Amino acid sequence: MGATRYCSWSWIILKDESVNYDRTMEYIDFASEMGWAYCLVDASWDQRIGYERIAELSEYAQSKDVELVLWYNSAGDWNTTPYTPKDRMLTRESREAEFARLNEMGVTGVKVDFFGGDGQPMIAYYHDLFEDAARYGIMVNCHGTTLPRGWHRTYPNFVTTEAVKGMEFITFEQENANQAPFHNVMQVFTRNVFDPMDYTPMNLSGLPGIERKTTVAHELALPVMFTSGIQHLAETPWGMKQMPDYIQNFLKELPSTWKELQFVDGFPGKYAVVARQAENGWYVAGINGGNTPRALNLDLSFAGTDLSGHLFIDGETFGTFEREEVLGSSLDVTMQPNGGFVAFFPAS
Repeated sequence: MGATRYCSWSWIILKDESVNYDRTMEYIDFASEMGWAYCLVDASWDQRIGYERIAELSEYAQSKDVELVLWYNSAGDWNTTPYTPKDRMLTRESREAEFARLNEMGVTGVKVDFFGGDGQPMIAYYHDLFEDAARYGIMVNCHGTTLPRGWHRTYPNFVTTEAVKGMEFITFEQENANQAPFHNVMQVFTRNVFDPMDYTPMNLSGLPGIERKTTVAHELALPVMFTSGIQHLAETPWGMKQMPDYIQNFLKELPSTWKELQFVDGFPGKYAVVARQAENGWYVAGINGGNTPRALNLDLSFAGTDLSGHLFIDGETFGTFEREEVLGSSLDVTMQPNGGFVAFFPAS
C-alpha cells in the first residue's frame, strides 16, 4: 500500500522540550516503523535544532521513507507569541526564499500557526501562502485558523487545518478531557463536515497529568471518523509498543485515503457511526458520547451481503482491547460508556 498519510508528532504529548534532534530521530523511526509518510517538527525547531541539523534529519528521514513537516509562526502585527521561526511566511519574497531553502533540504511541508482573524487581508494571506507553496511543491497545514471553506479543492497542496478544539486542548486541561466524548461526537456532525480537520486524534496509552475519559476503542475510531489530508496522531513510540500486536498491525495497514463515505447511524452529541470504503475494504467506526452503554444493530448491506471481518472493541478493563470475528451484513455491537469500536471488512 506504501506509506500512508499519517504523521508522528512529539509535541502533542511531550510539548516544547521534545523539539530536539534526538527525539526527532526517535519519531522519524516511529513513523517509518508504522509505515507513516511524515514526521512533524514543531515550534522553535530553528532555535532548538537549527537549519543544518534539520537538513541532516531530513536526509535521515528520507532514507527511512519518511518526509519532514516543519512548524512556522505566521507572524505579523496580530501575533505576539515568541515561538519561531517568525516572519518567514509573511511576505512573498520571504516565503519564496524559505520554500526554496526547504526544497534544497528535502522538507515536504509546513505547518503555519497563529493566524489573525477572518478579515479580507488575512483571507488573502491564506491564498497567497497556498499559491506560493504550490510552486515549490510544499504542502501546507494551517493551525489556529478559520474554517477551510473548500480551499483544498482549489489548492491540492493545502492538506489540512485546525479550526477545531482538538486533542491539543485535551492535553491542557482536565475539563476539556471531561467533555471529549460528547465533543468528539459533535465534530462528526459539525466541524468535520467542513473537512479537512486537523484534530490530531488517537491517544491510546494516556496523557501526562490528564485523565483521559474516552476509551481506547473510542480513540481508535477517530482516525476513521475524522477527515484530514494528513492525520497527526497523538501517540508516542513507547505507547504504541504497549498496544496488542493486532492493534499495531491495524494502524500500520489503516488507509489514509477513501473512496466512499457512508453515514450509518447517530445523533449529535450522543453517538455516531460512519463507514468508509478504501481499496482494501470497508471500515466501520463508532463513538459513544454518553456515559452509559449504547447497544446498536447496524445495517451494513451497502457494503455487501457476505461480509467477513474483525471487530475491535473495548475490553472489560479500561485501556484494553478485544478482537472478535464478525460475519454478515448486520452488526450487533455495544459501545461502552464513552467508548467506541472499529470493524474492518477486507475486500473480497
